[in-house]
Amino acid sequence: MQIKDIMSEEIHYIQVPGNRANALELMRKNNVSGLPVVKKGTKTLLGILTRTDLVENPDEEQIALIMTRDLITVAPDDNIKDAARKMVENNIRRVPVVDSEELVGLVTASDLVNKALWKMDLNDPAENYILLNVPTTWERTPLNVAFSIMRYFNLKVLLALNNEGKPSGILTETDFLEESEVVSEQTVHNTSVGTEGDKWSWDSTNVLYVFKNHLQFSDKEVRDVATSDLAIVTTKTPVKDCANKMRQRNIEQMPVIDVEGELVGLIRAGDLIKSLLD
Repeated sequence: MQIKDIMSEEIHYIQVPGNRANALELMRKNNVSGLPVVKKGTKTLLGILTRTDLVENPDEEQIALIMTRDLITVAPDDNIKDAARKMVENNIRRVPVVDSEELVGLVTASDLVNKALWKMDLNDPAENYILLNVPTTWERTPLNVAFSIMRYFNLKVLLALNNEGKPSGILTETDFLEESEVVSEQTVHNTSVGTEGDKWSWDSTNVLYVFKNHLQFSDKEVRDVATSDLAIVTTKTPVKDCANKMRQRNIEQMPVIDVEGELVGLIRAGDLIKSLLD
């Protein structure tokens, strides 16, 4: 199967020059977490911008200074395994499709799952592909604390647990962004410079004002924002069935439990596509 058979041809992209507010509004409007960046008035691909880029650069407004320029691309006639390999090797979720340096499509891990994997005879159990080191938190945790936990693990997803320690919800980076705003905070640094001498010496003070932007979250708790209608699979669920469940629910990750019902990890679209390379 070729890239052109599964790629999204209706591409949401942003032009440069542009700013973060426009990019975030476009992401929210079209419910996407990443946007190819093209030169204004053309389809010439210059970079790619993700929600993570926006989160990690709250002080920067210009898209050209936030976007990733080191591009990984595929061509329409490439095999879908080429896209899967590039995603896995570079730990990315989407790859622009380029023809003669012009953007013609986009293929994501979800495209591979929704349009290919669920149809294939892939019977390997989920346990071969699950992510074991998954961030979890109590469902009553404040959002700002939960966000810090997620970022500590360098992931884009967080599982919520109830009082019994069972999965009760799931949050993504997108959920956190929807409940936050960029605010500017001023800090004042004083440095006193004295002169040696007697008691009549004058002291001088240098004042440095530092303005820094950061994300400020609402006062909600994790349970107020998390998706509670969870799709859950077991360690023995075949890859094709995991893919089909993701396709049916239009999701990109699911908690994984063992035969006794205990949480053991998470399986993501980006994990499932590794089955194409085995």
